[in-house]
Amino acid sequence: NYSFNYPIVFVSRNHLSGGNIFFQNAGLLPGMGPFSRFKITGGRLLTLDESGNLNVLVDSTKNFNGIKLIDVQQPCVNWDGNRVLFSGIENRDSSWRIYEIKKDGTGFRKITQTNRLINLSQFGNAAYRFVKYDDIDPVYLPDGKIIFSSTGGAIYGEQDFFPADEEHPLRPLSPYGITKLCTEKYLFYYKQTYGIDNVVLRYANVYGPRQNPHGEAGVVAIFCDKLLKGEEPVINGDGKQTRDYVFVADIVKANVLALHALGSNTFNIGTSIETDVNKLFHVLRDELFPSCPERHGPGKAGEQQRSVITARKINSVLGWQPSVSLDQGLRLTAKYFKQKASS
Repeated sequence: NYSFNYPIVFVSRNHLSGGNIFFQNAGLLPGMGPFSRFKITGGRLLTLDESGNLNVLVDSTKNFNGIKLIDVQQPCVNWDGNRVLFSGIENRDSSWRIYEIKKDGTGFRKITQTNRLINLSQFGNAAYRFVKYDDIDPVYLPDGKIIFSSTGGAIYGEQDFFPADEEHPLRPLSPYGITKLCTEKYLFYYKQTYGIDNVVLRYANVYGPRQNPHGEAGVVAIFCDKLLKGEEPVINGDGKQTRDYVFVADIVKANVLALHALGSNTFNIGTSIETDVNKLFHVLRDELFPSCPERHGPGKAGEQQRSVITARKINSVLGWQPSVSLDQGLRLTAKYFKQKASS
């Protein structure tokens, strides 16, 4: 049984036959490769009320500049009780943009704008390959602001004080943290040279449904995957190393708020709460494999022992604060992995 907060907001869209749109030239840009996107035509943004009535807020076949609505992956829209934020492609330039509309269908406006006069020469020797602006999906172009997913744990290294704020010395002790810091420096360069604003979001340890338990996955996803397979997860060392864990839904909210940030800025996105690995294991074990013994292995060389950050700055500037507690988030995540394993 499921319970919902009404109205429910969702996107209905149509796919054209014939596969995807392929952007080969995107591979010429530093840090990018060729990519493809579904061919989409039309679409509607709808609400469902408690009585089962469907209300159409946006119908791209009738108005709204022929916007093709996008639903890449949940959440396809952001709903705060009064307005809806949603994404779409405009026919005139094939660009991804973010829009908002009020719950009564009024107040439709575009939040992100297209810079049609962008100077492609900034891409150096690759520029001559681009015949026109439409050759690149503009979601990858600097249309006024870049929002960068940085790290709020690895970038600070072993901390001098707890929780760390944005002014803490930057002393990354891992290749991951070093590359994040390097990218932040590049963003500073592009701001100074080309005037491109950026908002850097330094995430704490992000976890939640849909996290991939393989590759460079987080410990929560790894534990869930192993416990559901009846395997015993190995806790590195004594398990007392701490991290600041923030639920993915709160990360989404921070990114939406970052769209409204003025100029360039850097924000920590965390909870100010330290949690050790042993607690994570105990909560997830109780949910997924209660009889699983606690197993410890050798400590990991160079592993950071304590990491926790404060989000006071973004709370003051943009009003963000975490809304999902760790216990609640872990149980939601365990439920997702359990349902996925049984499907």
